[in-house]
Amino acid sequence: MFAHVVQHIAFEHLGNLEPVLRKHGYSINTFMAGVDELGPISEDDPDLLIVLGGPIGVYETDAYPYLETELQLIRDRIARNRPVLGICLGCQLIARALGADVYPGGTKEIGWAPLEIHSDVEGNVLAPMQQATDVLHWHGDTFELPAGATLLASSAVYPNQAFRYRDTVLALQFHLEVEPEALESWYLGHAHEIGSVDGLTVPKLREDGQRYGPTLQGPAQQVWVKWLESLSAQDTVAAVA
Repeated sequence: MFAHVVQHIAFEHLGNLEPVLRKHGYSINTFMAGVDELGPISEDDPDLLIVLGGPIGVYETDAYPYLETELQLIRDRIARNRPVLGICLGCQLIARALGADVYPGGTKEIGWAPLEIHSDVEGNVLAPMQQATDVLHWHGDTFELPAGATLLASSAVYPNQAFRYRDTVLALQFHLEVEPEALESWYLGHAHEIGSVDGLTVPKLREDGQRYGPTLQGPAQQVWVKWLESLSAQDTVAAVA
């Protein structure tokens, strides 16, 4: 099986998702947005498409025209019921591809904060996150929930934090993939953005990362396993049918 990954910035990578993918038999191909040609992704028709985060907006297609290519790629896969996972910017791209509005929010949500998991949703893949305390948020944009999507999680700042569409699309606004040892790269790479938020400091982010990051890893692994196994189950049913 193949997982093709669209990555927008060097330090926002698969993180703790990568070993889970490999354990489940996926070979991983990474495409750097704006550098690598994305056409082969459609041609290869990988078993899974993953679109990661980045510091740009879905609506900035004039400045970053390859976002249009990503949107069309996502639309095509959804139309064919092919699995897609989006994180942060990837989540927003999925929302836009499904026809929802994506726009700058009134507040930048950066740092570690609680997440409300909607336990009333049957089969919520994020159920293991109820064991976690805080998760890492890092975005200034938000989106409307796409028609036909199921809301899976919310935060105090933005209600739309995660959703699924059908049984093959998962979109996460927050950073479930982040590993504690990688966070220093975030503090360097996002230094300007950190400085633009009143009261937000690197020492505070570092303290919270050391406190919450390790406890996030177990639930994160469970979420990834739960979702990947659900995709495998769907493939089995389709093969039998």
